[in-house]
Amino acid sequence: MAIDPVSLLADLARLPYPDIDPVFFRIGPLALRWYGLMYLLGLAGAYWLIKSRAATKHVSLPPQQLSDLIVYAAFGVFLGGRLGYVLFYNLPFYLDHPLKVFAVWEGGMSFHGGLIGTCIAIWIFCKTREFPVLPIADLAAGAAPIGLGFGRMGNFINGELFGRSTDVEWCMVFPHGGPECRHPSQLYEAGLEGVALFVILTILNRRP
Repeated sequence: MAIDPVSLLADLARLPYPDIDPVFFRIGPLALRWYGLMYLLGLAGAYWLIKSRAATKHVSLPPQQLSDLIVYAAFGVFLGGRLGYVLFYNLPFYLDHPLKVFAVWEGGMSFHGGLIGTCIAIWIFCKTREFPVLPIADLAAGAAPIGLGFGRMGNFINGELFGRSTDVEWCMVFPHGGPECRHPSQLYEAGLEGVALFVILTILNRRP
């Protein structure tokens, strides 16, 4: 009897992929998805961290200006991340389905696009408000791991950005990843880009 190696690999899955409803909270026709919630948590965490570190670093950033900075950064993340994904990863699809460009709740954000968009947004904020760029950029960089960590958790819940096929004991079969058992790379990145990078930058931030 022939053995299908792909099916065999799928049977080796040690951790079942959790069946999580992508909608976190719903009121009538309005729905808050986990993916959007992760971004909100990331922005809230960035606000709190920048506020506390601005005081310790003696950077004059009044509450209203800090709120504006977060708004600028949010636009940079969303616009840059979405445009980057559309242009560099799936342009033919979005040319055929242009309205899907706005369906951000379905996933599809580019890290590189979000990074570029955020840098541009912070630069515009500093120039229009006459703030020095480097101290503000330093504060924003220290808060970036919070957004990265929550963002990768959103990717995991959406079942996207999974890793290569493998037979490690913690592999998972993702709904959109075929029958192969794959690395949960979103969790790796949440731990490294989120937790580990946050710890490293916090240690560096405390150095004189």
